[in-house]
Amino acid sequence: MSVKVRFAPSPTGYVHLGNVRTALVNWLFAKKSGGEFWLRIDDTDTERSKAEYEAAIKEDLSWLGLKWDGFFKQSHKFADYEKARQKLIESGRLYPCYETPEELDVQRKMQASRSLPPIYNRASLKLSREQKEKYESEGRKPHYRFLLEDKPIIWDDLIRGEAKFQATHMSDPVLVREDGVPLYTFASVVDDGDMGITHIVRGEDHVSNTAVQVQIFEALGYVLPRFGHLALLKTKEGEMSKRVGGNDIRALRENGIMPMAINSLLAHIGTSDAVEPFTKLQELVAKFDFAKFGRAPANYDVAELEKINEKILHKLPYEEVKSLIEYADEKFWISVQANLKTISEAKIWWDILHGEVVADLSGEERSFLHETLKFLPLEPWNESSWDLWLSQIKTTTERKGKELFMPIRKALTGKEHGPEFKKLLPLLGREQVIKRLSA
Repeated sequence: MSVKVRFAPSPTGYVHLGNVRTALVNWLFAKKSGGEFWLRIDDTDTERSKAEYEAAIKEDLSWLGLKWDGFFKQSHKFADYEKARQKLIESGRLYPCYETPEELDVQRKMQASRSLPPIYNRASLKLSREQKEKYESEGRKPHYRFLLEDKPIIWDDLIRGEAKFQATHMSDPVLVREDGVPLYTFASVVDDGDMGITHIVRGEDHVSNTAVQVQIFEALGYVLPRFGHLALLKTKEGEMSKRVGGNDIRALRENGIMPMAINSLLAHIGTSDAVEPFTKLQELVAKFDFAKFGRAPANYDVAELEKINEKILHKLPYEEVKSLIEYADEKFWISVQANLKTISEAKIWWDILHGEVVADLSGEERSFLHETLKFLPLEPWNESSWDLWLSQIKTTTERKGKELFMPIRKALTGKEHGPEFKKLLPLLGREQVIKRLSA
């Protein structure tokens, strides 16, 4: 059986690290198995779904290198959902309900007062045709519930092992709203069944959905996929959400984080493998195995992501960042990359080398800098020119250590820290150095 998986985000916000971890795991599994990875846009919620978020989802996945083998949108499949709805109605597994939200709330409160679980009482199954017609004459439109069969629901989870639910402890779920719009629980099964999805891998917050969907798959006559539920990704503030800013992929990209830093972290966080930097997706594919995933929540720390990003930047060849720093050449990249934490910092150093610099210097330091001009080597310069210059200054002034080089560094860059000056000096050039030391 050829593996076929999908990633199914809703276009109601920017995808965050938790979403992308699910996408990445599905993609890695598909590639490790020689299968297909599909992108499905779950946009049945027409009020909240936005075209700009759909475009952003595609852009973010492409940026991460997670190319999809097929694509479709739920909003194009309403006719298929209607056929499936009719099939379930005819088989007696989908039934109309006329309770208002207020009436259901009263029912739940009464159950709570009796220490009973908040399970729907199936009152609508007892309605006569006349009662239904009366409700509809009053303007009530039915929502539709799925009739769960009274039997254990069991599956072998790819990550959690045996999962078992008792249907009698669950409410018959609403599958279709009063306005005829199918809910996720229903539409997702129809999509997965029609597409021939072989494995559904998603967050553990979907475990209860899976329990219901197992019976929906069976009722519609679909082949039951294998299921896997990932432990959720958490931060110090709690679970991630695309409605909470700071962890969405777009923001991380704009802050200079590289795609393989994100992939390297998310592929191994929550697994038995150590989190380490990789520069190629194929390296992550080779290491992928569901047996490595644990059931404990995976703790995300932005500092860990930044450290991985830093390590990746330090070993990336110019050709792989060329499109990101079109303003610079390879010599510049080699000179600064060892001091970068994010790719956006490269532009800071480019501007320092080619723009105006304001240095906070004392009168004594300025006097010293004028002295150093006497020993400035003639061009052409190379990496040994800096040491030659300092050596001559040191011999004459008897300065050493920070007292020797710090005033020069501050005058030439406006900063006390940065890339090795033996690499920066040739990039500045003699004319620029003279201008800044004389200022």
